[in-house]
Amino acid sequence: MEQPVIDNTVTQGPTHPTQWTATSTPESHHSAVEPDSAGPGRGVITIGVLVVAIALAAAIFFGIRSRSDAQHDLKAATLRAAVPTVTVVHPTIGSKAQEVVLPGNTEAYIDTSIYARTNGYLKQWFVDIGARVQEGQLLAIIDAPELDQQLQQAEADLKSTQANQQLAETTNVRWQSLVAKHAVSQQEADQVASDLAAKQAATAASEANVRRLKQLQSYERVTAPYAGVITARSTDVGALINAGSASEPHELFHLAQVGKLRVFVAVPEVYADSVRDGEQVDITQDADPGHVIKGTITRNSNAINQTSRTLNVEVDVDNKNGVLLPGAYVFVHMKLPAGANTVTIPSNALLFRAQGLQAGVVRDGRVHLVNITIGHDFGNTVEVTSGLTPQDAIILDPSDSLMTGMPVEVGSVAGSGPGQ
Repeated sequence: MEQPVIDNTVTQGPTHPTQWTATSTPESHHSAVEPDSAGPGRGVITIGVLVVAIALAAAIFFGIRSRSDAQHDLKAATLRAAVPTVTVVHPTIGSKAQEVVLPGNTEAYIDTSIYARTNGYLKQWFVDIGARVQEGQLLAIIDAPELDQQLQQAEADLKSTQANQQLAETTNVRWQSLVAKHAVSQQEADQVASDLAAKQAATAASEANVRRLKQLQSYERVTAPYAGVITARSTDVGALINAGSASEPHELFHLAQVGKLRVFVAVPEVYADSVRDGEQVDITQDADPGHVIKGTITRNSNAINQTSRTLNVEVDVDNKNGVLLPGAYVFVHMKLPAGANTVTIPSNALLFRAQGLQAGVVRDGRVHLVNITIGHDFGNTVEVTSGLTPQDAIILDPSDSLMTGMPVEVGSVAGSGPGQ
């Protein structure tokens, strides 16, 4: 059999080794060297692709995370915005009802109308209204000529009776000596002794009459019975002075002792049990509301006036500096015993609900509606007698939608009282 051509080609290959090598060496060398020269560049590309992939993954991760965080923050902010912010106030311990302000009238501690004790005409006066006088100081002189004449007559009568008494005494001594000698009878001696006793009585009566008229004559000089201020003068020179024996006497002067004043105040029956003698009170007047004057409850009537249903109370005030004037209209601030658990809150903290009067209290960040009881209403504040303590945080200006358990955020504390 004949051999295939391919076999001849193969068998001839070795016979031309150089030619085969020359024709095949460049192609085979190029294919063998190319992988060695491209190996480092392909690795750099691979690393760059990995870095880009990692960076892209990180960007995607952080982008998703930041978006998630933003959504979380937005949700939290939305929830916070949904929680209302409130302003709270702490109740003030006590109440204005512990002080009752009552009107009162001031009066001089001693107030005297000065009258004449003898008839006549006013000869001269020495003081006018507003004058401060001392005890015994001369205020006026009254001219009473009739009284002077009566005194002169009484003194003459006294001298006459004294002379008669002396004669009776001498006669009695003589008759008593005659009785001892049995020259006269005892009856005659007794008559002489009785006449002496009558003369002595007449002398005593004349002396008393003289003293009376001298006393009346001393009233011609009108003097101040005590130190004080002349608040009125109701006479003038030449005025007829009537002592009041036949008609109503006419006031000459009015004297008041203003170093100490009395303030009379009518306390309503509801507060009568709270009045205690010796307690201190504050006194003010419209002329100077900021000036507080101290006074002391001295006494009270211990009886309720059936017409006004009030207790009459006297307050004594030291007025040496003359701040208060007699007859002034003043206000007496009396302290009353404090009620248990009594506090004061602003009126704008009240809630009017079907359950009654309530107040919103913040406890642990949530609202608690508390039923309260009102004692006194003072306008911008109210007295609460039950339901609240000084430590409670009361919501100001509560909304109508406020409910128990609702979360709230305390924005600020306004006007905290002693409870804070």
